[in-house]
Amino acid sequence: MTDHSAPTTDGKWQFWIDRGGTFTDVVGKMPDGTVVTHKLLSENPEQYTDAAVTGIRHLLGLGKGEPVTAARVACVKMGTTVATNALLERKGEPTLLVITRGFRDALRIAYQNRPKLFARHIVLPELLYCDVVEAQERMGAHGDVVEALDQAGLREALRMHHLGGIRSVAIVLMHGYRYCQHEQQAKQIACEVGFTQISTSHETSPMMKFVSRGDTTVVDAYLSPVLRRYVEQVQQEMPGVQLFFMQSSGGLADASSFR
Repeated sequence: MTDHSAPTTDGKWQFWIDRGGTFTDVVGKMPDGTVVTHKLLSENPEQYTDAAVTGIRHLLGLGKGEPVTAARVACVKMGTTVATNALLERKGEPTLLVITRGFRDALRIAYQNRPKLFARHIVLPELLYCDVVEAQERMGAHGDVVEALDQAGLREALRMHHLGGIRSVAIVLMHGYRYCQHEQQAKQIACEVGFTQISTSHETSPMMKFVSRGDTTVVDAYLSPVLRRYVEQVQQEMPGVQLFFMQSSGGLADASSFR
């Protein structure tokens, strides 16, 4: 039975790429089935913008700046540590946290784990978000509206931070994993204010535990712009080529849905 969803490779190249923090390895399969490889530095700004695309150009025999087109390449499948490196080096997007009033320190306090029980000097991890807005709202555990969202107050707070240059926001509200109307309202306000990356907990990680849900949502807001910029950069240099990225689960995601 023919799989019509799979990319056709007749007469075209296929590429598999591992873009690491130091080196990028490119494996290419020629139309006749011959496998060729190339290795280069992941970062070499004096020579090229992106190692993966440069490696593909090298194997195709293209000159610097020549586009990699769908006429010659069937698909490119890539694993990358772009997001991992940004997280380790703390080079993600400046991110604002919007959280239910009274819980501004919930992610800082977290679960109070003490792996070294008798250590007197506790070094807390660096927070990914740069500021916090407490939303005046509260959803009950059974979906009842304890306090309606103060939309005017939230809009003004978001506007001030937007004027300060922040474009990424993580929205984590109490019981938002299941009763998400307040998070949806907050997302709409953030969109109207002009935020370009808006991560809500009910979309990112709809789990019951507040801290785990909040941490994941903040990471999504912090790293998604970095990933998006990289994906768009690669897509621009390979117009029309089917591009897939490996996820942490080991599966492949189309570039348009990679996060």
